[in-house]
Amino acid sequence: MTTIAPYRAPQRAGRDGFWQLVHAEWTKFRTVRGWLVAVVLAVVLIDVLGLFLVDVGTNQCNGPCVPAVPTGPGGEAVLDSFYFVHQSLSADGSLTVRVTSLTGKYQPQGGPIGPHTTRGLTRFVVPWAKAGIIIDQSTKQGSAYAAMMVTGQHGVRMQYNYTGDIAGLPGRVSPSSPRWLRLTRSGDTITGYDSADGSHWTKVGTVRLAGLPAAVQAGLFATSPVYFQGNFPSYAQSGGGTSPSTATGVFDHVSLRGGPATGTWSGQFTGANARLDSMPGVGFQHADGRFTITGTGDIAPIVGGGANVNFVTGTIADHLVAVIFGLVVLVVIGAMFVTAEYRRGMMRVTLAASPRRGRVLAAKSVVIGLVCFVLGLPAAAIAVIVGAMISRNHGVYVLPVSWLTELQVIVGIAALLAVAGVLAVAVGTILRRSVLAVATVIAVFVLPYILGDTSVVAPDVSEWMFRVTPIAAFAVQQSVPAYPQVMGQYGPPEYFALPPWAGLLVLCGYAAVALTVACSLLRTRDA
Repeated sequence: MTTIAPYRAPQRAGRDGFWQLVHAEWTKFRTVRGWLVAVVLAVVLIDVLGLFLVDVGTNQCNGPCVPAVPTGPGGEAVLDSFYFVHQSLSADGSLTVRVTSLTGKYQPQGGPIGPHTTRGLTRFVVPWAKAGIIIDQSTKQGSAYAAMMVTGQHGVRMQYNYTGDIAGLPGRVSPSSPRWLRLTRSGDTITGYDSADGSHWTKVGTVRLAGLPAAVQAGLFATSPVYFQGNFPSYAQSGGGTSPSTATGVFDHVSLRGGPATGTWSGQFTGANARLDSMPGVGFQHADGRFTITGTGDIAPIVGGGANVNFVTGTIADHLVAVIFGLVVLVVIGAMFVTAEYRRGMMRVTLAASPRRGRVLAAKSVVIGLVCFVLGLPAAAIAVIVGAMISRNHGVYVLPVSWLTELQVIVGIAALLAVAGVLAVAVGTILRRSVLAVATVIAVFVLPYILGDTSVVAPDVSEWMFRVTPIAAFAVQQSVPAYPQVMGQYGPPEYFALPPWAGLLVLCGYAAVALTVACSLLRTRDA
């Protein structure tokens, strides 16, 4: 009787694990030369179009503007221009006034600007025009401060260090409805109060201005930001041109405690420049205890979508506008990574080799996601870092951000591309037809982006698109905060409807739903 030994392969059997499946899918991907060329093309589109074909603007002021931009206590770029009537204040003291009037004017766009120009001015109080009292660390731009003020349309406010804003009494000021304002200082602590009658006071807020010197400057001020011609700007719309404006505040019952015994009031334009301090009427008058102060400019952080009469500003994300083109290429490849196998009949072989169909879909998603992320990371880094350098070389002041914010933008863009690629894989699995899948993924991203980033649709519709469609993920490129107390064009490309990571989560939600549907269909239907 002959015994036949069973055959034993000379090589040990390999593991049939998930990562072996990922490696197999990666091998499929890299062996198709057209796909590799396409993903490299996506990176080239993001950087070449973003760096060299984007008009970042030019420096429109006389001389270099970048060194003239002041920064506040928190390192943010700020506007710090106002007319200031002040005295010295010791470590402990207070300043109290009554404001009886706030009026304003603006110069129509294209009209002459000069200290003696009075014809053609239009009477209007800009919504965030300000007149009130302020305790300032010094008269140097960017100094720490706390102020109580009346505004054009937002009632009494306590504002401090450019970014802080606390609401006080509502309503507009007038001779029949005056507003009493008070600031008290105790060391580094400043407290603001308001009153409608000068007898019953309400505390608005208390702030600590670290490092105040023994003697600070306290006094009265007036300022007015630019006027937006036409409609005031809304989401994703510019609202027309801009013009400088002035605000005039009338004060009486001025009481300063803690100042010099024989102190006199001095007036100066803080942050003076050739265009602002030449506005008509800027200055102050003092007679019989009554002060009339006219100022222009603003005391506020600079926002990405704002309007500045002094310099051109930009953000680190200005050169990321071509990301949408790279994304289109990557999602097309993601969809074809699946549909090509259906078209060639190779999906049957793939599923026969790996019967656990959900793992096949997961492996394809991992490969596309990693390819998009790994290539998107350097592409975003180049666009952000080199793009900021190009903007600065053109005289554009790039709003400063922390390195963490810069990292958020770079990693966020790479994650956006990765999740978009995964979504495309899911769509390709669901539809199985190359033309239909490619058309769908392009429409999912391009159509909402075009409609939401232009004035084709109403602002409310545009904002809705950037909240609930996959393009919400573009919020990851927002690098500067929006401030409700600053007028600006709070829309793309500087601002988005959702916070950065919340916008990315919207896209992740779409990808998760699409993957769930794709996995279910892949398991239940024939290959």
